[in-house]
Amino acid sequence: MHGSASSLSASVSSWLLVLLCAVSGAYCLRRVRGWGGAAAGEAVMGFGMALMAVPLGDGGAWRAPVLGAVFCVAAVHALWLLRGGAHHAHHLVGSLAMVYMAAAAGAGGHGQAHGQGAGLPLLTGALLLYYAGYVVLGGTQLITAAGPVPAAGPGPAAGPRPAPVHATSTELVRACRLAMGMGMLAMLLSM
Repeated sequence: MHGSASSLSASVSSWLLVLLCAVSGAYCLRRVRGWGGAAAGEAVMGFGMALMAVPLGDGGAWRAPVLGAVFCVAAVHALWLLRGGAHHAHHLVGSLAMVYMAAAAGAGGHGQAHGQGAGLPLLTGALLLYYAGYVVLGGTQLITAAGPVPAAGPGPAAGPRPAPVHATSTELVRACRLAMGMGMLAMLLSM
C-alpha cells in the first residue's frame, strides 16, 4: 500500500511539473513575435522540460536521444544569442543542463522519470547550486518588482483599500523564468 501511494505521489508531482513547464513554454511561445530569439529559446526550454518530465514508464527509450539532440541545438542557438547580451548565458547553461540530464537519463536505463539516472554528483551539485541561487534571486526580484506593500490599517475604518495591482508583462516574464528555474531545480533534485 505504501509503495502505491508513493508512486501516485510521484506521478502527480510529475504531471504538475509537466503542466508548469508547458504553461511557461506556451507563454514564451506567445511572446516570440515581440521578443524574438530569446523568447523562442525559452519556449523550447519550457516544452522540452515538460516533455522530459512526462512519466512514460518503460516507453520512453526514444526520449533521451531526441531531447539530447534538441537541447544541443538549443545550446548552439543560445551560444549564438550570447553575442547579444549576458542574459543568454543562462539559456546556454540551461540547454547544457538539459543535455546533461537527457544523457544521464539515457545512461541510467529505460523508464527513468525526470531525467533520473547516473549523473555526475559534482556536476549535478554545481547545477543545483546554480539553479537554487537563480530561483532565490528570481523570487526576490519578482517580489520587489511591485514595490513595497502598504501596511494594513486596524480595520474597515482605516479607509479605502488600494486597487489590486495587475501583473505587467515584465513581471509575467520574470514569473515564467522563475517557474522554469523551479522546474529545473526539481528535475535536478530527482537525479
